[in-house]
Amino acid sequence: MPFLATVLTLYPDMFPGPLGLSMAGRGLQDGIWSLQACDIRKHAADKHASVDDTPAGGGPGMVLKPDVLARAIDASSPQEDTRPRLLMSPRGRPLTQEFVRQLAEGDGVVIVCGRFEGVDERVIKGRNLTEVSVGDYVLSGGEPAAHIVLDAIVRLLPGIMGNRTSGNEESFEQGLLEHPQYTRPREWEGLEIPAVLLSGDHASIARWKREQSEKLTMKRRPDLIQPKDTNK
Repeated sequence: MPFLATVLTLYPDMFPGPLGLSMAGRGLQDGIWSLQACDIRKHAADKHASVDDTPAGGGPGMVLKPDVLARAIDASSPQEDTRPRLLMSPRGRPLTQEFVRQLAEGDGVVIVCGRFEGVDERVIKGRNLTEVSVGDYVLSGGEPAAHIVLDAIVRLLPGIMGNRTSGNEESFEQGLLEHPQYTRPREWEGLEIPAVLLSGDHASIARWKREQSEKLTMKRRPDLIQPKDTNK
């Protein structure tokens, strides 16, 4: 069975979007994975197809209604569905490469795209949604975040990347940022490819790549390699 991604959204026309292009798009065409974009609004009960209401206790904006969203989830992911259910949210757990690999090893994923001020807390708990964040910033909706999550997952599925080892040295795979990359021409605007990369000495090349990754990580993301304070 192909990896099945179900996305619940108020804007199903946003999918597949960029996921229909490049590696992900080819994988979609080849049946390596499949995508369902489900319209939350179709599960509204009133004649106005209302999906949101004002926040309890006051405040700006609107909140997605729990009854409408729960019906949408139940219709697309019944109780026996074992796929993880994610809610794209800036307050969620950070998306990491380790988490992406865990998701890619499963049968698929259900992603709920929030809008407005967010989602009623009761449906988050009642439908066992795991809140996931793609960064410390706020988007207009969960759809762009869902694109990011699915792109990260799909590229790891067997048959998507032409070279299965091409992702082994990428950023975060070894807990470090990726080393600098070079290609021909050998000299460009007075800058040359580091000689070690042209030496043919594989041990020296591997050592150089590791050293460069460590230096770059220490400079830009020291949090990735500094010991965590377990007392906090």
